[in-house]
Amino acid sequence: MAKRKTKFTCSACGYESPKWMGKCPGCGAWNTLTEELEPVKSSRKMTFTASLHDGLSKPIQLQNVETVQEPRLKTDNGEFNRVLGGGIVRGSLVLIGGDPGIGKSTLLLQVSSQLSSKNHGVLYISGEESVKQTKIRADRLRVDSSSLYVLAETDLELITKAIEQTNPSFVIIDSIQTIYHPDIQSAPGSVSQVRECTSELMRIGKSKGIAIFIVGHVTKEGAIAGPRLLEHMVDTVLYFEGERHHSYRILRAVKNRFGSTNEMGIFEMKEEGLEEVHNPSEIFLEERSKGAAGSTVVASMEGTRPVLVEIQALVSPTSFGNPRRMATGLDVNRVSLLMAVLEKRIGLLLQNQDAYLKVAGGVKLDEPAIDLAVAVSIASSFRDQPSSATDVLIGEVGLTGEVRRVSRIEQRVQEAAKLGFKRAIIPEKNIGNWTVPKDIQIIGVEHIRQALQITLGG
Repeated sequence: MAKRKTKFTCSACGYESPKWMGKCPGCGAWNTLTEELEPVKSSRKMTFTASLHDGLSKPIQLQNVETVQEPRLKTDNGEFNRVLGGGIVRGSLVLIGGDPGIGKSTLLLQVSSQLSSKNHGVLYISGEESVKQTKIRADRLRVDSSSLYVLAETDLELITKAIEQTNPSFVIIDSIQTIYHPDIQSAPGSVSQVRECTSELMRIGKSKGIAIFIVGHVTKEGAIAGPRLLEHMVDTVLYFEGERHHSYRILRAVKNRFGSTNEMGIFEMKEEGLEEVHNPSEIFLEERSKGAAGSTVVASMEGTRPVLVEIQALVSPTSFGNPRRMATGLDVNRVSLLMAVLEKRIGLLLQNQDAYLKVAGGVKLDEPAIDLAVAVSIASSFRDQPSSATDVLIGEVGLTGEVRRVSRIEQRVQEAAKLGFKRAIIPEKNIGNWTVPKDIQIIGVEHIRQALQITLGG
């Protein structure tokens, strides 16, 4: 019997090499090349293209393609529907990643129950639990439906047969790293296995109109394990985030072919499972310390929804040669930029100060409209002078200290007024051509110096 050839595949980007190397030439990562057996050439003819494109193998004009607008299938979970762009699209392939124990399986089991209760066939395939273990978890979550089928299997061929037998509308794979293709001689979870199994599942979903949800493990850096190609193959990539020691969870879309990638869903983990949070702004502000220096509130847009969050700053003299700059939920480079603007344009001596910033509630903010709130928080902590607890700050700060206009200002101000804020400091260019709520005062500023005079008195 001839000796099987081996190859080395990068677990980060899928680069293949005949010999081991410490650094991957494809992506530059270190110690990611793993040894795998060369796949056995199969005599089976691949029919992926034909089935994916409904048997059309010749070019056709786009205007002559006939389509039928299918409504999205909505679950009873409004936050889940929001992140997906309004509901589940038939034939879509959705990848959900997150840390171990964060609640991925709980969320999908609850969604399965909601879909099956509407007489949609659901096949839940677990590669990590037995059928009895899944039943125990379902009983805890009060999940019970005659249209929900459970299968404990890791062989892709047997999974394919089960899908053909049950003909479900939805399939959930938990998780893709445990599934293996028998024709590929490598361990489950390897680059080749993950790539080929996902490709086969995509073929099944697209050809039969089945929505497939795939659970993916994450690495210690927080990225989904396996080749980067995995995220390119699927239609939607969702990340389930949150601290294991806190009850709130955030579902965020980083890729969505059928909706916005800026949407965010908030959930609370309880004994009976995950419950959606309808008004996250109240949650993020309920423990706010009023009258504390370095605390401001900003109205940030998460997709189509405004969310009010607290930004906290702590500025103190450094005991090191180089001052420290640390940020949680913010880009540390943006913080350094704003501190340079405050020092150059306002005259705050921050070059010998340590700065620690945090977004309360575990939310990550990356839009320019938070600049003004971050800058005022830093100045408030440096001067040890608190700003008003009923002020909300919105605006982008330029390198010359000017405050630039932001988008969707009306929605941001309305959310602030609904939560009882009395003043909104916004860019001067955003004033006009929209309806101002009655219970809030609008103050326009053109420079960051004006904002500091209004909020801190100087």
